[in-house]
Amino acid sequence: MQFEYVKKSLKILSLVVLMALPDIARAQQKFPALIIVAQDGSGDFKTIQEAVNSVRDLGQLQVKITIKKGIYHEKLVIPSWKKHISLIGENAATTIITNADYSGKAYVSGPDAFGKDKFGTFNSYTVLVQGSDFTAENLTIANTAGRVGQAVALHVEADRVVIKNCRLLGNQDTLYTANPDSRQYYVNCYIEGTTDFIFGEATAVFQTCTINSLSNSYITAAATSPAQQYGYVFFDCRLTVDAAAKKVFLGRPWRPYAKTVFIRTNMAGHIVPEGWNAWPGDAMFPNKEKTAFYAEYGSTGEGSSHTKRVAWSKQLSTKAVKQYTLKHIFSGKTAWVPNSNSSEF
Repeated sequence: MQFEYVKKSLKILSLVVLMALPDIARAQQKFPALIIVAQDGSGDFKTIQEAVNSVRDLGQLQVKITIKKGIYHEKLVIPSWKKHISLIGENAATTIITNADYSGKAYVSGPDAFGKDKFGTFNSYTVLVQGSDFTAENLTIANTAGRVGQAVALHVEADRVVIKNCRLLGNQDTLYTANPDSRQYYVNCYIEGTTDFIFGEATAVFQTCTINSLSNSYITAAATSPAQQYGYVFFDCRLTVDAAAKKVFLGRPWRPYAKTVFIRTNMAGHIVPEGWNAWPGDAMFPNKEKTAFYAEYGSTGEGSSHTKRVAWSKQLSTKAVKQYTLKHIFSGKTAWVPNSNSSEF
């Protein structure tokens, strides 16, 4: 009797599964795991934003959006409800996302919801990433506004973000690493700018990146919160320089408790002997250098000499540098060790 009951139940379950298969197939067809963007119409969409919009809201599977070569004039937003998205370009030199907004540029359509009629630093981005578990590879993200003040190319607020083999181009404020709860990993990237062109609150690691200064100014402007153990960490990077730049600081604290560390980084002669700048504070944020943690270890090149570094900066010991691993840096509330393996086009 019991056997017959089980047999009947399995038969009913099989019928339910068979009836559901068309719905599952339709769902997979509606929300594919691979989307192709091509300006010539040979893909699924002609713009990257259309492709992002088509991804299932709050999806839990990684969706790969491959982007054929071309110059995409877009102000691209990956909203918080579009998670697990990978943007994979054909080649960083030929797959370009570009825009030219900047702080102070007038809105065409009049005042926004906050009553402002001009762009500010934080909405001048070319690409805004808010959806978690985002990756980008083989892309150029550029803000071509020129030397007009703050003009962000990439603005990242999301958690667990990997940017690999990308070029981030701009002038002042090229890369905004926003949100103290955000963990960001940049590997084999080229990042250039003039003033504070890597700035923000996030915990961010830069691995084997080329950081190119276009003028006499400051590379980083961290705003690490007191609760964060790590801020910016540069591993095995190269600090290069445009011909016009001769005196560049490694960084200055945008806010108190800023943290920036350079480990085994090759520093050209444009890095000033003192290395770091205190960025004089105001009544709200005085003496930021007293709480900042700015340190170096094992760097090379003409600009790496630490004999004349500012007194409030540090040289890490061999023991202390062992704590600088991806596992430790990105521990956060939940463990995360990013995977930098290539996603082939």
